[in-house]
Amino acid sequence: MSLNNIASLTIPAIRDGLTKKEFSAVEVAHAAIGFAEKENPSTNAYLTFSPERALSQARRVDESIAKNEYVGVLAGVPVAIKDVIVTEGIRTTCGSRILENYIPPYDATTVIRLESEGALIIGKTNCDEFAMGSSNENSAYGPVRNPKALDRVPGGSSGGSAAVVAQGTAVVALGSDTGGSIRQPASFCGVVGVTPTYGRVSRYGLVAYASSLDHVGPFARTVADAATVLGVIAGRDDQDSTSAFAPVNDYHAAMKRPISGLKLGLPKEYFEGLGAETGDVVHSAVEQLEKLGCDVREVSLPHTKYALSCYYIIATAEASSNLARYDGVRYSARVDGDTLIDMYRNSRGAGFGTEVKRRIMLGTYVLSAGYYDAYYLKAQRVRNLIARDFTNAFQDVDALITPVSPFPAFKIGEKVDDPLAMYLSDVYTLTGDLAGVPCMSVPCGASPDGLPIGLQIFTKHFDEETMFRIAWNYEQATTG
Repeated sequence: MSLNNIASLTIPAIRDGLTKKEFSAVEVAHAAIGFAEKENPSTNAYLTFSPERALSQARRVDESIAKNEYVGVLAGVPVAIKDVIVTEGIRTTCGSRILENYIPPYDATTVIRLESEGALIIGKTNCDEFAMGSSNENSAYGPVRNPKALDRVPGGSSGGSAAVVAQGTAVVALGSDTGGSIRQPASFCGVVGVTPTYGRVSRYGLVAYASSLDHVGPFARTVADAATVLGVIAGRDDQDSTSAFAPVNDYHAAMKRPISGLKLGLPKEYFEGLGAETGDVVHSAVEQLEKLGCDVREVSLPHTKYALSCYYIIATAEASSNLARYDGVRYSARVDGDTLIDMYRNSRGAGFGTEVKRRIMLGTYVLSAGYYDAYYLKAQRVRNLIARDFTNAFQDVDALITPVSPFPAFKIGEKVDDPLAMYLSDVYTLTGDLAGVPCMSVPCGASPDGLPIGLQIFTKHFDEETMFRIAWNYEQATTG
């Protein structure tokens, strides 16, 4: 095993190389950071590199190996972290000018758990500002380019994390998902992206966008690597009262079981009007699942048509509350004014981008007196109906199979002036976040133009095992 092919390494390959003394963790760190710094100008996927932290961790891993001590399942694995997840001593901007110089004094729980298993944190990835976007064009530090087609978006808001995995400048990465921000970039970039059950992974240290919708999850080039990372970061955290007590099972053992006999539902609402460019690829993937012995049937999620409106009311309402803390007084950038109100206005006006301002204004409006019942309360009721659709469907099927996006990656600038068209990018992913169920994107082919397309898998709450089982068997059947 050589580090010359650093872009194609997987978690088992790195562990095997370390065990056989073919290379050291320090050598992995140097190779990964050097390669990432060389390749980053083409995609703008990293905002900050952290070589000192990665090398310090690598030395600890090498020392443990020399002493025959336990080194962790992620020993020597280069990992990238979306820049909305805080990292002690490493700049965390959330893709915003208002946090341009913010250095967190603590680590997110997910970061602590990764490093406890030997992971090397090599840098922070570019993202839509405060995770608000569907294309990664809303970052204050410039758009991320899709490594599969540099004139295309990587998807948002976790486009940077998807791009570094697709580019090979990280083996795995963490992203956040509020309305599809892990699965859509994974689909656009041709990698695996996992959104776990709400509460499965701690949100402590994730800068809040919409607290009742936010998830943290992994990107990887293989289903097995994604399962490994989720197994590390999942589990109860006393720092996050919304994290679940549900046990974290062995995803690797579960995913290698055959899927013959599983009942898979195709929600008709997700396929109505779906164009051939994406539809033909997804239908071909469904046929492959049938060949593997799955029983495929049509189901209905009747309240899906309300998901887009429901999501953008709830998410923006929570965002308007969460982003009120950035006022120029405490840890955010300050622009002085003649009065306190002027200082607030100037700081937020200069610090926030257009999309963030749009969502704050919309959220403030739907929470205001006279509109709360008409919009926000009604949206919460609709959310319950959407969640009930999933509960009802899972009484008859083991999983739901859908497209991730109506289309593959679009060109940079194509939708930036049409917010509604941009919001429609998430029409197939929003429901999973609203219902809080586990879901993922696994590559299933390419469009006629060669652009990656993902297959979306939903399972019932805390049934990530079945989700990984379907994804792994499909991956093995189609890639070997």
